[in-house]
Order: sequence, then C-alpha cells, then structure tokens
Amino acid sequence: MDRQEFRLINFEKIGDHRGQLITLENHKSIPFDIKRMYYIFDTKPNVTRGMHAHKKLEQILIAINGSCEILLDDGQTKESFKLNSKEVGLYVGNNVWREMHNFSQDCVLLVLASEIYDESDYIRNYQDFLANVSPKTQDNA
Repeated sequence: MDRQEFRLINFEKIGDHRGQLITLENHKSIPFDIKRMYYIFDTKPNVTRGMHAHKKLEQILIAINGSCEILLDDGQTKESFKLNSKEVGLYVGNNVWREMHNFSQDCVLLVLASEIYDESDYIRNYQDFLANVSPKTQDNA
C-alpha cells in the first residue's frame, strides 16, 4: 500500500566493530520537527493502547526493544504492522486511527511527535473519526 498517511521508514544504520548508531534528525530521517518524545513500556498482556486519531499531530513509532503490532485505519483501509526492529519506524500522519496491541513483555515503543500534547487534537471516538475523514459527497443538482 503506497500511502502518505502511514508508511514504514528504514533508518540508516551507521556502525563498525564498536557497535551501531541510528540518527533521527528533523526533516531528514524524520519528516517533521520533533516537538515531543515519549516511550511506552511495561504494557500488560492483552492490553490495547492508542484507540484514537489526531487532527494535526504526526508521529513516528519505533520499537526500540521487543515488539508490538500497530493497526492503522484511514477510514477506508485498515493495515496492520508488526514493529520489531529499532532500524524501522512507522510514520503515522494525522487523521489516522491507531490501535497498538500484542506488546511483548520487553517492548519499549518510542514515539516521536510533531506537536506538544494538546487534548483538543485527539479524536477518541471511532464514529467521530469516521465522520471526520469520510469523503463528503457533493450534490451538483
């Protein structure tokens, strides 16, 4: 699926016999200015996180340890991604519903965000999300 709303990004790995390094830079490896970073860990078995969309905010999700699955929904198509490599990020644009589940016990999910926290940016009800992203039909009669 070739979409701008969400896509995997392979980060360039730099390394030698001493170890590996990945740089995350605004508008280079990350397609926006990073204004907030946080990580999710110690998620209990059978717990689903996320279950929301954002009106404006964009994110990159990186499983820097362990693994988890991300279900993304743009209102027309749903696609699931398994994150299990610190070398790959999942770009999630605005107006995309996200659900995170199947966290391994050791999962640490790093989230890079384009905006600071703003509760008014969240769409927390799935029906409201669908109403917000549904294509508007035009009546030309």
